[in-house]
Amino acid sequence: MANSLKYSIIYGVINPETSEQISLGIVIIDGDEISVRYSEKKMSTLKVLCGEEEYKFASRVVRSMSFPSVANIEYMTRYSNNLIAMSPIQTVDLEANEKNKKWLYRNYVYAGA
Repeated sequence: MANSLKYSIIYGVINPETSEQISLGIVIIDGDEISVRYSEKKMSTLKVLCGEEEYKFASRVVRSMSFPSVANIEYMTRYSNNLIAMSPIQTVDLEANEKNKKWLYRNYVYAGA
């Protein structure tokens, strides 16, 4: 498809030693448009799983995420700290529309939205 959607999942790393993680958000690439969507509910679980300080740090990072280009996303997929990680960019053959963007979010981040 000419205008397929691309995405990268934003993870909160719960246990770096075992690579345990929880999906917190998603970066959706629609041509030149890059948007970040995240789940407040999923982020609040970090408070319980990791502690208050880790939650504050992770929520600040995720809430402030913005990407001027795909190159910035690609960099972030290679770089991670002990609390935030991102999946490699994936392509899905779906038309780039709001319905399919919501489907990606619900499928990979939070179904309750």
